[in-house]
Amino acid sequence: MKILILGSNGNLGRELVKIFKNNYSLTTWDKDDIDISDRELIIKKAEDLKPDIIINAAAYNAVDKCEADEKEYARAREINGLAVGYLAEAALKINAILVHYSSDYVFPGNKKDGYKESSKPRPINKYGDTKLLGENELLSKSGQGLKWYLIRTSKLFGPKNDSKNAKASFFDIMLKQNEAKNELRVVDEEVSCFTFTPDLALATKELVEAERGYGIYHLTNQNPVTWYEAAKELFKIAGIKAIIIPVKSSDFPRPAKRPKYSVLVNTKLPLLRSYQEALSEYIKLI
Repeated sequence: MKILILGSNGNLGRELVKIFKNNYSLTTWDKDDIDISDRELIIKKAEDLKPDIIINAAAYNAVDKCEADEKEYARAREINGLAVGYLAEAALKINAILVHYSSDYVFPGNKKDGYKESSKPRPINKYGDTKLLGENELLSKSGQGLKWYLIRTSKLFGPKNDSKNAKASFFDIMLKQNEAKNELRVVDEEVSCFTFTPDLALATKELVEAERGYGIYHLTNQNPVTWYEAAKELFKIAGIKAIIIPVKSSDFPRPAKRPKYSVLVNTKLPLLRSYQEALSEYIKLI
């Protein structure tokens, strides 16, 4: 079976490559290999390759740039939104399964019991708009016979590759800042779930191999927390002394509004382990 992974040099993409490479014929493309916003190119290259499964880990994730800059927003719409439609077209033409990742930011963050796979999206920032556009592009092809898995996730962390474009996770940033500052001021709001990229990659493989029904799935590690609570847990597990002060979101004004409570509720799949267990593993790795 042939699998194509897009965004293969990203932090999630690298984990997907690790988890799939031993059992499948794997092709990996990153932005140096293909521009996924080029519809004709995407369809042609997919038709030439004819993979059985297309996994799209390519994404635009500069939330505040996207909010403040119209050119950045346009680029985010291309990558997170329109390109998903092009990949869906390509998958339809070659009868491939399309796996795509979305975000908790498609929800407004006003439900204290969290959001199920069936909950209605309503983004409150432009980044969320672009992710919802991608979801709608995919869903619009569903009625045409597209075979698809849409995986919503949140707050990714895990091994960071050596690419200059690789994004540092919240935990990476906290560890680095603690070396340079006497105290850390961390937002004690915006509750959601962290997701360890190796766990997400493995769960993606298990989802595809189990041939579960096509549709929307939520995958995160367990135990929702605020940024402050997660920072406290990080330094506790790592055995590092740190002075952490809880603050409000308003103390760190940012262009994009964040959901206050965007916990993704998984009602369809086996639950992943707690983020604390995953974080303990990550600290040992680094």
